[in-house]
Amino acid sequence: MTPASLYVHAPFCARRCSYCDFAVTVDSTPPVEAWLDTIEAELAHHVAAGGWERLRLETLYVGGGTPSLLGAGAMAGLRDRLRAHADCDAGSLEWTAEANPERFDDALATDWARAGVTRVSLGAQTFDEATLRWMGRLHGPDGPVRAVRATRAAGIPAVSVDLIFGLPARHTRDWAADLDRTVELEPEHVSLYGLTAEPATPLGRWVAEGREHMPADEAYEAEYMLAVDRLTAAGYEHYEVSNFARPGHASRHNQAYWTGAAYLGLGPGAHTYLPPRRWWNVRDWAAYRERVRAGGEAVESAETPDGGALRLELAWLGLRTKSGLAMADATPAQSRLADAWSARGWAERFVTGGGERIRLTGAGWLLLDRLAVEWDAAPEAADREARAPDRRVGDGTGPRLA
Repeated sequence: MTPASLYVHAPFCARRCSYCDFAVTVDSTPPVEAWLDTIEAELAHHVAAGGWERLRLETLYVGGGTPSLLGAGAMAGLRDRLRAHADCDAGSLEWTAEANPERFDDALATDWARAGVTRVSLGAQTFDEATLRWMGRLHGPDGPVRAVRATRAAGIPAVSVDLIFGLPARHTRDWAADLDRTVELEPEHVSLYGLTAEPATPLGRWVAEGREHMPADEAYEAEYMLAVDRLTAAGYEHYEVSNFARPGHASRHNQAYWTGAAYLGLGPGAHTYLPPRRWWNVRDWAAYRERVRAGGEAVESAETPDGGALRLELAWLGLRTKSGLAMADATPAQSRLADAWSARGWAERFVTGGGERIRLTGAGWLLLDRLAVEWDAAPEAADREARAPDRRVGDGTGPRLA
């Protein structure tokens, strides 16, 4: 399967944020040419290994790290390197690049627009000054405002704003105010990220030492549902568990991930999926560069999901988007489960031209992992129920929702 979506990882950051567990190299003056050379070499290797004459890209996503730290000329340089192996000049190409507000001004926005970038993903995270300092962010509360203005002035068609919720309990950041300020900027897209304390991060260590305490489940859920209410009321479609978009501005690149389409990933820590196999690269920049120079690729590990693992993954992917799952494929046990979810406000059935489907509500998306497991397990649980002796309806021993 030839991928039409390409992810390129730029690992460089001027500073590592307190919560960051991404494949990041701290370097305020990144080696842009070395990065471009290595990305092109890895792409050339995979194109040859895949037996593809050229890739025809529909989406391109440059993530990080901090792609905006690469400075003027980097996106044009990347475009020129990709052209040797891929068609990436079509007017329909969705090209997203991530930016931090402190590094994204009028000059860089114009540079990106000329290179062909059509969508800027802006790491705002919050508008609260004290919280920005705690996170290790380098921009102030007005940084996102200036960055959005620069995007508009350059003529880049779309901007997405990232926000983080679920901060440790001691923080007094006004989440409702963050949502209001985001809506005032009128971005085409908003992404939410629930904060997690990964063990290898400063935040993870602070939590382990008792210096920080992550919020109670009720507080986390309340912030998520407040965002759902505020953003949908402002006209954004809640099209995936963490993503909201104005009509016509849902991320096409991310939808490739959620629908099981093939995609190719380049750079440290990047993931690739060429059904049925997926693999991911080593995370360290120096190790990645050395491996590509030596053999054309930097794969750390790979897997081929099959059987039960693949079935569960497909259920999870389907339930995380507004498209949901087709009821025509559901077993009687899953149909009963869908009714139980709907009764509790976790899901809703709806009808499209292709028939009836089920999708999760905002409240259901808070339980996504659990509900996907329940959906996957329902047929086997029902089979065990049917084969058990002396089973009576309502005797309290059958499977039930927690």
